[in-house]
Amino acid sequence: MPPLMRVTAFTGGGFAENGYLVVCAESDAAVAVDPGAASDRMVEAITLEGVRLEAVLLTHAHLDHVEGVHRIRAVSDAPIYLHPADRGMYDALGEQAAMFGLRVDPQPPPDRTLAHGQRIVFGGCAFDVRHAPGHAPGHVIFVAESERLALVGDVVFQGSIGRTDLPGGDFYTLMASIREQVLTLPDDTRLYTGHGPPTTVGDERVGNPFLVPHYGGRLV
Repeated sequence: MPPLMRVTAFTGGGFAENGYLVVCAESDAAVAVDPGAASDRMVEAITLEGVRLEAVLLTHAHLDHVEGVHRIRAVSDAPIYLHPADRGMYDALGEQAAMFGLRVDPQPPPDRTLAHGQRIVFGGCAFDVRHAPGHAPGHVIFVAESERLALVGDVVFQGSIGRTDLPGGDFYTLMASIREQVLTLPDDTRLYTGHGPPTTVGDERVGNPFLVPHYGGRLV
């Protein structure tokens, strides 16, 4: 049976951030996830493919994951979703940019909040929201268990984990999030990450150097 969701990555900027356009194959419904520096190309894809954007989903509010939200809003009035624990960070994008010697365009405010256990439906497809703090207080991941895929932002990467030295980060909280929200998914679940190539739960469970010493992500 062909997959219901088609996931396309758009990578760009100095942080090489991955934004995603997820299209429900049985309809023209779609969601944009973490539109960053490459959001101009995401906008082109939305326009050329003629998809109906139903939501802009933000895994968290770090600068590189939200700097292109305004470009999406320019072509769609789809509601912007963000966990409330990251709203303060979102509202302080100028200060975030200044930490790296950068400037950022003003972004439209989020319209709706995300919560653990919430379901985002678009067309005949859906994502379940899992709160996974540690990299950022309001970090969430978007899981489609039936499709064996998850968009995990900066929680875990191929062979690595999210940094915890930024404001609101905490290593032990992040490890608990990986253990409880990521490693509980089936091993063949494909993980679309905020930076770098996609991976799978099984590959990270046995090959990620941050997790292997404590199999399953459990700290000793």
